[in-house]
Amino acid sequence: MGSYYTVVQGDYLSKIAKENGFPDYHVLWDHPNNAQLKQKRQNPSVLYPGDQVFVPDNEDKEESGNTEKRHTFVVNREPLKLRMVLEDIYEKPIANAQYALLIEADVTQNKTDGQGRIEADIPLDAHEAVLVVRGDETPFQDVAFPVRIGELDPVEEVSGQLARLNNLGYFPGDGTDDAAFESAVEEFQCDNGLTVDGKCGPLTQAKLKKVHGC
Repeated sequence: MGSYYTVVQGDYLSKIAKENGFPDYHVLWDHPNNAQLKQKRQNPSVLYPGDQVFVPDNEDKEESGNTEKRHTFVVNREPLKLRMVLEDIYEKPIANAQYALLIEADVTQNKTDGQGRIEADIPLDAHEAVLVVRGDETPFQDVAFPVRIGELDPVEEVSGQLARLNNLGYFPGDGTDDAAFESAVEEFQCDNGLTVDGKCGPLTQAKLKKVHGC
């Protein structure tokens, strides 16, 4: 029969799927009852508190086989990845920088690639990570940056606009200062060839989503 789950802050579809016993979020994302949600949000990792996700019943699947032999079953599951890009104050990628990434007690030590990118497989229900840049390519060497996984709101929401602007270094504040938000939007618009009006309308939202990466 199934039931509807109400999204809370920090939820994303892989996490919801795992918590309900599904190893693959596509079971939920591609379900006909979630077609409207899929069309509205487009990205299964960017949901909004209050969204309704239909969760079908998790039924046992039976397979026939010889009871006197050993059988191996393989679950085809798309890995969940965390992707980030490090840039300097001039918006230039910080390439080949040593970093340490702590996710759910597991530490990965590596270098950013030539475009300043970081990519790591993460658990399907990961929520928090900590990034520490070890190299001296940035003035924030050895500073621990918390990473909140699954908490990016859709770009249509003011909270999603604030998060993306902050991540890109435009410092719009926390949403309580209208002047700071408008100034940040204007600066972003100026940098990206948009009409500078300080309003985060559909064109600015689309560009913000593209530049941010999601």
